[in-house]
Parts: sequence; structure tokens; C-alpha cells
Amino acid sequence: MKPLKPSETIYKSQGTWTDALTVCKNTGIGYSTNQIYREDGNPQEDHSYEDCSCHYEFNKGTCWYAVFDGHEGKQALHFSSQLTAEIYFSQLTEKKTDDEVREIIRQAFISVETGYMQSIGDLLAERLQYDLPEGLSAYEAYQKAPHAVESLKRINSQLSSGAAAAVALIHNNKLYVANVGNCRVLLCKTDANSVLKVVQLSLDHDLKNEDELLRLAQIGINREYLRNSTYLGNQENTRCLGNYLVKGGYKEFEDLSTATQEPVSAEPDIHGGIILDDSCRFLLLMTAELYKTIEEATGTDQVNKYIAQCVVEQFREQATLTGVAQAVVDKAVRLHHDWYMSNSNSDKSCSAKREDITLVLRNFNYPLPHAIKTPTTPSSNSSLTLNSHQSQNTLIDTSNTNSTIRSDNSTATSTNRTIKIKEIGSDNKVKPYVDFSVFYNNAEIARREGRLPDWWNS
Repeated sequence: MKPLKPSETIYKSQGTWTDALTVCKNTGIGYSTNQIYREDGNPQEDHSYEDCSCHYEFNKGTCWYAVFDGHEGKQALHFSSQLTAEIYFSQLTEKKTDDEVREIIRQAFISVETGYMQSIGDLLAERLQYDLPEGLSAYEAYQKAPHAVESLKRINSQLSSGAAAAVALIHNNKLYVANVGNCRVLLCKTDANSVLKVVQLSLDHDLKNEDELLRLAQIGINREYLRNSTYLGNQENTRCLGNYLVKGGYKEFEDLSTATQEPVSAEPDIHGGIILDDSCRFLLLMTAELYKTIEEATGTDQVNKYIAQCVVEQFREQATLTGVAQAVVDKAVRLHHDWYMSNSNSDKSCSAKREDITLVLRNFNYPLPHAIKTPTTPSSNSSLTLNSHQSQNTLIDTSNTNSTIRSDNSTATSTNRTIKIKEIGSDNKVKPYVDFSVFYNNAEIARREGRLPDWWNS
């Protein structure tokens, strides 16, 4: 049976359909909710968590990863669900060339945007019911029609809901990356000298991007004005999913009113396919607040390198990939909080809050020395000896990597040591850790005496 078109069926499913998809096991997720820095030190959220992410393995040769940086509500969850559906039902196996795969990704973004615009018809109709007199200040309008002002505020907030997004598709051992907004994708790989390098595969669609400034200038927006601005309408990004107000309603913003066409686009930048060979070590997808908090707290102008270094450090310390990703996020959170507490009294420009952070880590072949092992892990020997050189990971751009790396991340420790595995019995099973013979002897006596409960033999 031909599957229903995702944009017609999945958009209102609240994302729960994705529960049936297989999660990629080579992935770790780290996140932190937004926080207002209170003087009494108690944590307080400014709003509910608006980011979301996904990491699925559609089949053996196809994996899908994404982060969504939402604003003005949880619409990002809908975008995540529908974009995943568009890729999942796109019949990728029939596509052979890079151009075909890139077009599938582009069409997925456009379909999600179309689905969003179709879903807000009722809101737009409701908005037309409230017509405030022109020429009134905000205060005067509220005095004359408080109910209408409050209703318009609620509707406009919903119409402003949108998300920046960054996605990565692995298909036939090639990597494809796409983004709208300022979420980032970093690929960390070794060069010919075995030095770990960081490559940013996404483009930041914001007012620091000269190409975006040129695009906006060509449709009638003052370029110099934009250079001195941090917001375009009601958001930082020059491209996003959703947010009707800076698209269909852009004439309502003074800085956008001179545009000859919609200034904010959902058209993604797409790169790929990048062949995934042994030099590719790990992939990072992150919302903008991760690198922004680090930039603000440390003043570094090499934030991508800084984040990659943090990841390498945590590979040495953590036992799981989620532990690695979460530790990197936690470090960024601590850095920003400590920076604010140290500077808030002297620097009044310090922001008293931090936004949501999400980090997706996809490991290819970087060693995880302290990976948790189970007694059932296959091994040809009763003990496993590993050398220290297997976990000497290079610092970013500073030293060579001579480590022996396995793609399953299963064998490495940080020191010379021998890990003893529980002795295997003659039946090829691990000998029991607890002796249950006393329990079974007493149970047999109780059975003979008729003292066993009725459910024992059921």
C-alpha cells in the first residue's frame, strides 16, 4: 500500500510516530534548559524547553540526525517530526547521485514549510477579527480595547513560533548536511599528518553573514542598517522554519517593510555527499546557544576548535557517548554562569539569562577508553590487555594521533592494565555470581510437604 504523504498526515501527530523508529546507538545527546540567573542563586527557567533533536537509523545504510532551536513555543517538535517523516518516506534507496539526495533534503524542508503555512489558517482568520484603530500608541490601544490587545498578543506569539534547524543524513557511506538559521554542524577528522581538524559544514544564517546581508540588500532592505542590528524583525536568523510574522507578515516590521519580497526564507543550505572514510572521527550538531555561551564566557575566536577539544577531553573521561555530550554541555553552562557571576557587577551588558542548549554527537571511530562493558561481551580471551597508546587522543591541531581505533568503540583504556573477565564454565556460560542451591533445596522440601503457594506451578 502506498504510504500517505507525510505533510498530510504526520504534521499533527505530536511526533509520537517516531517512537517506532530505531535509535542510532553510536550517538549521544546533551542538553540544558534555559536559565535566568537570580541573585539568590536559585535556578529559574524563563520558558519551557523549546529545542528538540533526533538520531535515527532508518536502515543499515541510512541514518538521520537533527537539532531544532525553537523560539516562541514548541513548534520545533512538529518540524522535527515532519522533516523526519519527509526523509523517511522519500525512498532514498532509489536515489543514486548526490544531486538527487540533496534535492530530497531540499524538498523536505520546503514541504515542512508548506505544511506549517497550511496549518495556521485558523489563526490568521481569528487575527482578522481584531482591528485596532490606527495611530494609537500601545498604551492607548490597551486602554481602549484591552481584550483585543491581549488576544492579538497571544495570536502573534503563536504566529511567531518557528525554529532554526541543522540536519545530517548518512546514506551509502556519504554525509549530507543542511541547515536554516544558526544551528551548526561540525565534522572532526584527521588530516594526512593524523592531526585532528574541525570543519564547519553548515552556514550561519544571521546578520553577520555577508552573503545574507547581500541577499537582503538586493530585495530592498538597507544593508548598513542591518549591519548595526542583531534582529531581523522578531528574530536573529535570516532563515528559519515557521514564524509567519517575518514571512507573510513582514510588512508589519519597520526594518522589513521596504523589502520587495519575503526576506526570511526556509530554503536550506545543503552540502554533500562527503565520503565517510577512516579520517572522519565524530560529528557534532548543536543549537546556537552552545557556541554562543562559550564565546561569551571565554572570549575565544576559535569556538569550534574549543568545542571539539572539550569533546576530545570528555571521550577520555566518560563511559558513554551521552555522557560525553552531556559533559560538554554542562561545562558550557558552568563557564557561562561563572562568567556572569564574576562580571555582572562591573559589566552591566552581561546577559542575566541563558537559552536552551542541545548537542548531538555522532561517533564514527573515535576511541572511548572507559566504555562500559558487560560480562556477555564477545571475547576470545579470558582477559584483555590494552596499551596506553590506544587512548592517547590528539589535542586539536597540536599533536599526532597514533592510536589504534576500532569502529565499535569497544576496546581501550587510559592506562596499562588488565581487565579480568569472569571465568567461563565448561558449558560455555559465565559461572553464577550467587549460589541458589539452598533456595532450590528448600523449595523442593516445601513441594513435597504441600506448602508451596498455588501460583508456584502455574
